[in-house]
Amino acid sequence: MSKRAVNILKGVTSRSDLKLTCEERYEELVESFLQWPEVSQEGKGFGSQALKVKGKIFAMLNRDHLIVKLPKARAAELVATGEGEQFDPRRNGHLMKEWLVLSPTSDLDWHSLANEAKEFVASQK
Repeated sequence: MSKRAVNILKGVTSRSDLKLTCEERYEELVESFLQWPEVSQEGKGFGSQALKVKGKIFAMLNRDHLIVKLPKARAAELVATGEGEQFDPRRNGHLMKEWLVLSPTSDLDWHSLANEAKEFVASQK
């Protein structure tokens, strides 16, 4: 495991993360989360590169945006503060209120947000 991945697992990040492309940041996120036995990244088609817990997606990269599944109230809070927007996968106005598309200008830590999403999805039946 890379030193950066170890630091990510420990929650240690730096502003140098902003110099990485979204794909590189997501690759590091995947590398750190796949260390957990309950986390996987498998499948075909849509979501094949997504991070999953109990076979359910909790984080993914789509069009250079991190997308995470959170409780509706938490997602709404982050939307209200300008940290992101609700996910509209078909771009037809049908918003998925538990899914947050993180704004590229957000200073939120990807690992912390993905961990919050993992815990939320793992707690669902």
